[in-house]
Amino acid sequence: MYDRKDALHQRAKREGFRSRAAYKLQELQRRARVLRRGNVVVDLGAWPGGWLQVAVELVGPSGRVIGVDMAAIDPLPNANVIVLRDDVTDPGCGERLVAAAAGQVDVLLSDLAPKLTGIGPRDAARSEELAAATRAIATRVLRKGGILVTKTLGGREGEAARAALKPLFAEVRQVGLDATRKGSSELYLIASGFRGES
Repeated sequence: MYDRKDALHQRAKREGFRSRAAYKLQELQRRARVLRRGNVVVDLGAWPGGWLQVAVELVGPSGRVIGVDMAAIDPLPNANVIVLRDDVTDPGCGERLVAAAAGQVDVLLSDLAPKLTGIGPRDAARSEELAAATRAIATRVLRKGGILVTKTLGGREGEAARAALKPLFAEVRQVGLDATRKGSSELYLIASGFRGES
């Protein structure tokens, strides 16, 4: 059992972040510099908006950030943040994201995770469905040379996700984060140098 109101949760409240997940993206940025000024960024599974808050600060006013989630996301005050209520597993989602971005995007972020049922095969199938949807969206929205950052789990699932991304990107590396909840097996794949639509 994890503490939903752990130290990072309390810190996020104090610092005005919508979720403790904001610190994960900050750590990814420190370690891999995935976002740059002026980037166009899409955030899959963006609710409640913690990653959006961090991303918009990093890309600055010349960049654009688009968040998508099935849950309604309260708008951010920044004019260059767009939120869409959409299902990433819908085949038309990628097209709608390209329209919102007015073209290809530089960075695709995905902190997607299924709601766990405790039934192993069902949870694994849903997790793979989200991973496949993320790959499909990446091939549609990323510009050549773009970056994908996506959550995965350790073990066989993580290795399968990494293997599926290797043909699409020049480099794929896996990192664990200090900001991840204690006891969690979540990891992040940083895939850089998108090769272009296959």
